[in-house]
Formats: sequence, C-alpha cells, structure tokens
Amino acid sequence: MRLRITDPADILVDRTVRSVRAEDASGGFGILDGHADLLTVLEVSVVSWQDLDGKAGYCAVRNGVLTVSGGKDIAIATREGHVGDDLLALQTTVLVRYRQQRDAERSERTAATKLRMQAIRRMVEALQGA
Repeated sequence: MRLRITDPADILVDRTVRSVRAEDASGGFGILDGHADLLTVLEVSVVSWQDLDGKAGYCAVRNGVLTVSGGKDIAIATREGHVGDDLLALQTTVLVRYRQQRDAERSERTAATKLRMQAIRRMVEALQGA
C-alpha cells in the first residue's frame, strides 16, 4: 500500500507500507491491503504505520482527512504534522502542544461568538428604541 501524508507546506510521508493505524472520533482503526474505500476526519492523534521491512513509523497530526481508495492508496491531508521515530516523544511533546492549540482556538471562537451576540443585542435594542 502507498501512504502519503501532507500538510499545506510539505509532503511529510510518501512510502510503501504494510499497515496503517489511525484514530478518528469513533476510535482507533487499522488499514491493511485491500481495505474498503474510506473517508474519515482525524482529530489530534498519532498515525502509525509499519514499513514492508517491519519498521514502525509515526506522524502526529493536527486534524485532517484520511482517505483510502482502491484498497491500496492511503492519503492524509492534515493542517499540521510532525514525523518521528519515537512514539513517546510525539505523544508527550507534539500532541500536548496540538491539544493546547486546539483548546486556545476553541476559546477564541467562543469569545468571538460572545462579542457578535453582544453586538447583535445592542443593534436590536437600538432599533427597538428608534
């Protein structure tokens, strides 16, 4: 199977693999040769694979879309990714940072929504008073 992982700036992984493991909102899953076509959204997680020689590889991804097509082509387009050989290092440093960024983005969206709602309320009050 061919695995390709890309982010907006680079092709992070482009190799032939024996198997792939990933995680979406429903949980972890594996992909082997001949897998049915699939389209799923990845959250902050680590994608792992096994090369043909048995060597493991890892890529921390910050959101993304995974597709399997033809049972042989696996493509992951991610907002941000970091490839590494050490799973523990990816989990303890990169995933923590990705989760902090995700939480900060959520807080920013919440604050922006509150500001919009306040502006709408004031416009409605001004229109009612006119």
